[in-house]
Amino acid sequence: MAFSFLRSKQKDVAGQVDFNHLPRHIAIILDGNGRWAKKRGLPRTAGHSAGSENFRTIATYCRDIGIDYLTVYAFSTENWKRPKDEVETIMGLLKKYLLEAIDTMERDNVRLRFMGDLSALPEELRALTDQCNAISERLDGCLCSICINYGGRAEIVHAAQNFAKDCLVGTVKPEDLTEDGFENYLYSAGIPSPDLLIRPGGEQRLSNFLLWQCAYSEFYYTDVLWPDFSKEELLRAISAYQHRDRRFGGVKK
Repeated sequence: MAFSFLRSKQKDVAGQVDFNHLPRHIAIILDGNGRWAKKRGLPRTAGHSAGSENFRTIATYCRDIGIDYLTVYAFSTENWKRPKDEVETIMGLLKKYLLEAIDTMERDNVRLRFMGDLSALPEELRALTDQCNAISERLDGCLCSICINYGGRAEIVHAAQNFAKDCLVGTVKPEDLTEDGFENYLYSAGIPSPDLLIRPGGEQRLSNFLLWQCAYSEFYYTDVLWPDFSKEELLRAISAYQHRDRRFGGVKK
């Protein structure tokens, strides 16, 4: 009975979504894992484990309904400050996910991309991300970008440094730089900016995530903690997005 009720609720929300006009790119800040665990008297690591499983569910659902790009904030440059056992758990979950992804990416036609300073990751994880990148080059399905050791300000600085290097060797001139050209130096080069940014967990800030890319994204906040963020919640966010008036600084026609 309870299962039927949940399916009915999801169907009700789905009825509010126009699946012919979905956002092309959704970005999500995976927030609330620690608080989810605390509410249940569990260690924070249990929350990250639950959040990792939910990521699989939501990523698969995004692919199934036709979302072209999904970008998630998994581990920031500031997250290294967290307790050692928590960081080790997150890295362990990442390793587990990558190993499973290597076995299933071609079957599911899901591409993976990793954004951030990966040089700080253990060598084993870097090797696994390289394997995923190689497999992704053979695929054409939904692109899921996972931001690890990522910071929006650091990304912009990194891009500016690379542009400056190109200026020094003479391949470009400072006066030639445009916004479109600068985007080619970002980690997200080649990926359209997010149409919809979702932040579960109750906080209402970007937390240094995709600062350049989210200039005109629609924001959706919810108090639902990430491990509890269901397909129904995703549809609710998409429905809210579809009722927004996106003018990009202009006026409504």
